[in-house]
Amino acid sequence: MSKLNKSVIHFFLIIASVISLFPFVWMLIGMTNTSSDIVKGKFSFGSSLSDNVNHLFGSTNLGQAFWNSALIAVVGTLLTLLLSSIAGYGFEIYRTKGKDRLFGILMLSMMMPFAAIMIPLFRMFSKFGILNTPVAVILPTITTAFMIFFFMQNTKSFPRELLQAGRVDGLGELRLFTKVYMPTMKPTYAAAAIITFMSNWNNFLWPLIALQSQDKKTLPLIVSSLASSYNPDYGMIMVSIVITTLPTVLIFFLLQKQFVQGMLGSVK
Repeated sequence: MSKLNKSVIHFFLIIASVISLFPFVWMLIGMTNTSSDIVKGKFSFGSSLSDNVNHLFGSTNLGQAFWNSALIAVVGTLLTLLLSSIAGYGFEIYRTKGKDRLFGILMLSMMMPFAAIMIPLFRMFSKFGILNTPVAVILPTITTAFMIFFFMQNTKSFPRELLQAGRVDGLGELRLFTKVYMPTMKPTYAAAAIITFMSNWNNFLWPLIALQSQDKKTLPLIVSSLASSYNPDYGMIMVSIVITTLPTVLIFFLLQKQFVQGMLGSVK
């Protein structure tokens, strides 16, 4: 009976894997074919890869868009990890009056959709003169209630004895955080880095509003403009999607082991 159950589970896992991987396979095949072949549903590799790549780089400023996306994603991720981990660490380690009430208000902010604050953000950033800059895209993402909650929950498994030992050795609170807490919580940081990087890299709605110049556009905006043209070149679009997808896939596979440990809340 156990063998039958395992066979059924494996069968459904294989089906789920095929369904999940099919769009990626179709994307890789499509980038080597012409637009007409893709529309016809050709499901075999073609010989138009170089033409699609040359057409893409010739008609768009893809290098600048890649740099814009990388700058926003990397800087936003680093700031999010730093600020959210400090907040999560503080909420869990230090006992202060009103902390639970403040954390409850923070959690309530997760119920507010981003669309509800877009207009106030736009007006505020317009007055500050930072619209159409990477700063306007990065600032709203550097602290999120979810990331603070994520670090707080993982900090619950952090051994307090390490902090006590550090205080006995004369370490201040800042050095305790940087020399003891951060190295111990590497899996948590890795999991948070993957989630935050993917979110920042694929961010579309707010950059669409905040970035107005063509030289400030990010990769998702470039892909969207290609797909919404009157006569879209699907081969070129497939190439742009592959280029846009590669960094997130690379980051995930590099940090895959730590990601699993971090999501499980493990501490070494």
